[in-house]
Amino acid sequence: MRIFNLNIRASLSSVELRRALRGLWALALLSSALAFAGCKSSGAYEQSVYSDRLVRFSVDPPEEGFERIRIDGESGLAWANDEGAVIQVHARCDRALDIPLAALKAHLLIGFTEREEIEERLLPMDSREALETHLRAKVDGVTRELILRILKKDGCVYDLALIAGPGAPFNRARPHFERVAASFTTEIPR
Repeated sequence: MRIFNLNIRASLSSVELRRALRGLWALALLSSALAFAGCKSSGAYEQSVYSDRLVRFSVDPPEEGFERIRIDGESGLAWANDEGAVIQVHARCDRALDIPLAALKAHLLIGFTEREEIEERLLPMDSREALETHLRAKVDGVTRELILRILKKDGCVYDLALIAGPGAPFNRARPHFERVAASFTTEIPR
């Protein structure tokens, strides 16, 4: 599997992929503002288990068509496809983040404009309750369709996101996101 590094975005050939990565960067940078100071990712991802010095979780990668993207300095994983869809699993651990899920969602959406919420629901995830929001919004003037799923568990906040072009690109990427989200768990035997 080829791994893209976000620091070399200029070498990517797809304009849509660069736009989606900008959306991912906005999401990752804004969520990292809440992260524990000094937290750097040196995480490993092997046999569907991600771990670094602060966090450990299991999540299956999306199926064919998505390639892994490196997110330097972040705890988590991301994948992109050639249509510009990005799937992200991000984690941050800090007991001070014990705030309502709706407030965490608001922090993730800073920088997104012209937000149109399609659906919001609470659903079970990893033995807890997660907040899932489906919406359309603009980032840098470009319309994106998103699903954000936020889970708090054991002093950590987990953000799962799908960011894609609206309509068909989003609809084609959504089953991949659902697969990733359905496989997520923090309950991994050591």
